Amino acid sequence: MPGEMSDETPVLYERRGPVAYVTMNRPRYRNAQNSAMTYALDDAFYRAADDPAVKVVVLAGAGEHFSAGHDIGTPERDAHLPFERRAGLWWDHSQRSGAESRFARESEVYLGMCRRWRELPKPVIASVHGACVAGGLMLAWVCDLIVASEDAFFADPVVRMGIPGVEYFAHPWAMPPRIAKEFLYTGDRMPARRAHEIGMVNRVVERAELAEATDRLALRIAEMPSFGLALTKRAVNQAEDLQGLHTGMDSVFGLHHLAHAHNAETAADSLGGINISAMKEANS
Repeated sequence: MPGEMSDETPVLYERRGPVAYVTMNRPRYRNAQNSAMTYALDDAFYRAADDPAVKVVVLAGAGEHFSAGHDIGTPERDAHLPFERRAGLWWDHSQRSGAESRFARESEVYLGMCRRWRELPKPVIASVHGACVAGGLMLAWVCDLIVASEDAFFADPVVRMGIPGVEYFAHPWAMPPRIAKEFLYTGDRMPARRAHEIGMVNRVVERAELAEATDRLALRIAEMPSFGLALTKRAVNQAEDLQGLHTGMDSVFGLHHLAHAHNAETAADSLGGINISAMKEANS
């Protein structure tokens, strides 16, 4: 794969019966998403979609956390490298600069990929433990169902960077608008139980029971006919889009990049000078 920087396989894939298990595999970095992981996820989802033996997909994270979000500073950060574009027709960001480069890259690897995965015509279950932060939220939200362990927490702290939420801006659809505002305004962690109360999470279980509970749900769903599941998923997704999900994301994506451009002019960088250490300290 162009741009690959590590011998570690960033995503693991396994099929057991009618269920495909897709596991993010950068546990050293709390499954922070670099481009190599993003394209490996795309390969895995495409493989599951193309396999008639797969009826349900489970997305999980190796190690102690589901995902701490986008990779903004690990040794394998690869935002500057070119990758084969799949989610849209924007040009190679690595040959451009400034806002043009950021907009092209994020249109592809963040907003575009998440929209692509949301349309996978098979049910996808997120099995979430530990941190599900910022870009991790995006991965959970593209899934149809979320099963969370008691220790899971959810947060989108990017307003601290002066940015109005992550690129896949599903907040007002994943939770009531006033809850979404509090979630963003404070950047505070939302515990799994609270996420269940507001309807963002389907089930909460003990950490030791997470894998088994997810498996049971996946196998229960797998009893349904594949085409019926695909049509039902499409029906609900279309209803969300009629409620403004797709166009709302487009409009907020523009605001997101206005914030990046403002930061690039007025701060140390497009992230407002906020690095991994600062984000961890603010959200510890």
